[in-house]
Amino acid sequence: MFRSLRIAALGMAAQQLNVDTISNNLSNVNTTGYKKNSVEFQDLLYETIQTGQNESGDNVTPPASIQIGLGSRPVATFRSFSQGALVETGNSLDIAINGNGFLQILRSDGTYAYTRAGALNVTAEGYLVNQAGLHVYPEITVPANASSIKISSDGVISVLVNGDADPEEIGHLELASFINPAGLKAIGGGLFEETEASGAPSFGTPGSEGFGTIYQGYLEKSNVDVVEEMINLIVAQRAYEVNSKSVKVSDELMAMTNNLKS
Repeated sequence: MFRSLRIAALGMAAQQLNVDTISNNLSNVNTTGYKKNSVEFQDLLYETIQTGQNESGDNVTPPASIQIGLGSRPVATFRSFSQGALVETGNSLDIAINGNGFLQILRSDGTYAYTRAGALNVTAEGYLVNQAGLHVYPEITVPANASSIKISSDGVISVLVNGDADPEEIGHLELASFINPAGLKAIGGGLFEETEASGAPSFGTPGSEGFGTIYQGYLEKSNVDVVEEMINLIVAQRAYEVNSKSVKVSDELMAMTNNLKS
């Protein structure tokens, strides 16, 4: 019975983490470029009470042994990088990646982060930046007298300068790709950073093999399915309740045992 208390407590802790993860998904249902997370569980060590070996001396071999599981634990959170819905905004500085790839962001410490959130802006100095003011890499400077900006599906950025009839190319976007994007580390603000699990990034032009294309005037929404998350939340709640019931039953059984009279 003491074993059942420990097992149920582990189950409650695991389901609490599951609820936390689902809650974070639901809170980011409208976050641009957000990728949903899910918890992966693993059963723990098994205690063998009786082996399946023949101990009676006859020729009959028991078909199975007696093993008692010691509960479960969360071992990882898996982030799904499935494509989110593309929503038209009409803003020329909004871009969405239709397919694989990440925009490169140059952080203030000189390191790089990666994002699917394509809501871009232009600073007073003309630099193309994300919503946090971090520079898009390769760095691109928009002329102060530019009247319009166009971003092609292959990432070429051109502007129409006042007084000119033809657009002027000022740079191009480059995408990064990872062999295991689920291994990226989320650091907030829609940004991810490279880890050993994700592998080193490879770089390419939008639209080339293995890389998605750029859609100007669109944003990629969160890939969270509200109905699916609500179902997962109900399942996690019921699992937590059942584990708490196990604690109560184990406590009642121990109370019965303690009240036995010789």
